[in-house]
Amino acid sequence: MRALPGDAPDGDAKPFMEHLEDLRKMLIRCAVALAVGTAIALPFAPQIFALLKAPLDRTIDRPDLFLQSIEITGAFTVAMRIGLWGGLLISAPFLVFFIGQFIFPGLTETERTAIRRAGGFSVLLFVVGVLLGYKGTLPVALTMMFGMHDWLGIQPVPQVTSYVAFTVHLLLAFGIAFQMPVILVILGKLGILTSRQLRERRRYVWVILLVMAMILTPPDVFTQLIMAVPLLILYEICIGVVRLSERKSGDAPPTEG
Repeated sequence: MRALPGDAPDGDAKPFMEHLEDLRKMLIRCAVALAVGTAIALPFAPQIFALLKAPLDRTIDRPDLFLQSIEITGAFTVAMRIGLWGGLLISAPFLVFFIGQFIFPGLTETERTAIRRAGGFSVLLFVVGVLLGYKGTLPVALTMMFGMHDWLGIQPVPQVTSYVAFTVHLLLAFGIAFQMPVILVILGKLGILTSRQLRERRRYVWVILLVMAMILTPPDVFTQLIMAVPLLILYEICIGVVRLSERKSGDAPPTEG
């Protein structure tokens, strides 16, 4: 990380082997936290599956007869996949804490403060992204996919494993995509990016966000816009947040005239 004036990492530099030992301990703690989270989430797999299936209930009739498992291990695969992703969400605060313990000693106080302040904002945006994907995009995407089958005269008989993978990946894509503003604000707080740079690169960022939405969502314009438009709005908000931070610190660039 780039050191800012008056900042310095705490303590003396550790030998390389001590860093490796710290990394090993951090990875073990993360693995244990994930295993415990998975063990907690796994008994609730039926309830979580019901939530994932709810958009399908509003799209077709009798979804229970529609989703099929043609493999002996199909139900086991679905349960483990749901348990793993649920465990990841449950253990996420602990994973962040353990990773923070590993990297924070090498950060300056300014960098630590910026990351701490962005933590709650990051969680909020992840939840908003997942909810937007669940309430807005997933039902539309399912309708679109079934419409394509009808258009081509194909009878859709999706496997339950395929459906769970599709829904989970879509929701995670929305949650991760909504972390973009957090990264930009942190970089702005650290002085790595300025509001002027964000404004000057606006047209390129817009193109990147539209392309990202095309990649992460099903191939129809409406669902792509459901992801892209909020990200474009959040980008503009980030410019304002970074600009406000610059004014408070006295580092604001001259207003363009």
